[in-house]
Amino acid sequence: MRFVELSSTAMMALLKDDLDQASAEAGVALTEFFVTDRAKWVWRYRVNQLSSDPGCAGWLTQVVVAEPEGAVVGYAGFHGPPDDAGMVELGYSVVPVHRRQGYARAILTALVRRAAAEARVRTLRATISPDNTASLATISGFGFVEVGEQWDEEDGLELIFEVPA
Repeated sequence: MRFVELSSTAMMALLKDDLDQASAEAGVALTEFFVTDRAKWVWRYRVNQLSSDPGCAGWLTQVVVAEPEGAVVGYAGFHGPPDDAGMVELGYSVVPVHRRQGYARAILTALVRRAAAEARVRTLRATISPDNTASLATISGFGFVEVGEQWDEEDGLELIFEVPA
């Protein structure tokens, strides 16, 4: 599993449906999955984050490439750097054709390792729709405990899970 950081330029190209430019900028072949409405919401949000705080770049959503085959299987990362309490929230999305092949668990493993390697991170959070049985199953076995729920304007009701880093 390899993570490829997306620059603002690449994300802006995705927002314009320019897969060729975004792929050239990222150095990997991106697919239509990266220009869906849902993905564009992510890129728009991340571009705004980078504009206001360029220092958060290494924490944000990145392209996930399966190795050694080099297939782009999704995107994943954190919602930003650790907050004042040492919490980071993770997020991931797997390309439909690559689902149910273990990539989500591999991505989650990599994100947990990344968070644990950073001394500032004390808590790892995941928020998941109660209807998203695949994601609920993916986090099982990683020690996440349900700590509450929230209403997300984009995603609706979400269950909040946390685990010490």
